[in-house]
Amino acid sequence: MIIEELTAEGLPAALPQLAALLEACVAAGASIGFLHPMAPGEAADWWRGLEGSLRDGSRRVLLARNGEEIVGTGSLALAGLPNGRHRAEVAKLMVHPEARRQGIARRILGALDGVAREEGRHLLVLDTRAGDSGEPLYRSLGWVEAGSIPGYALASEGPADATVFYYRALPR
Repeated sequence: MIIEELTAEGLPAALPQLAALLEACVAAGASIGFLHPMAPGEAADWWRGLEGSLRDGSRRVLLARNGEEIVGTGSLALAGLPNGRHRAEVAKLMVHPEARRQGIARRILGALDGVAREEGRHLLVLDTRAGDSGEPLYRSLGWVEAGSIPGYALASEGPADATVFYYRALPR
């Protein structure tokens, strides 16, 4: 498996796999901003919408590939205002349901740490659904729970889910 960066120029070729990955993760219950079932074209449209931020560098997206197959992604959204240029948000960390429990998310997060350092960012934040399967991973990597908000994210079925915010200070 390799970890590589997605560029705006590489987005069109990767788009079918990226859309399929997002759809598979949402269908498997991932709380990553979308509800199941997704509307036709919704996943591809979301990925297309990143082109500008990939071009201007405000978002850095990493891909995990097994051969030619994209099996995971994660991104850093770089805070752009002057008082936030030391931090970034980890977003859309996802691993294909058939590729989970192989250390892919851990590798993506490690690579995102490197990107954050390249960008001069030493405070990372993320949020996840309360009770999500990723929480033990975040804690094992030194992420610290900062708090939660009940009813934060709509769920495909049932009541809205709470979200938990985490932060991690990278060594300088």
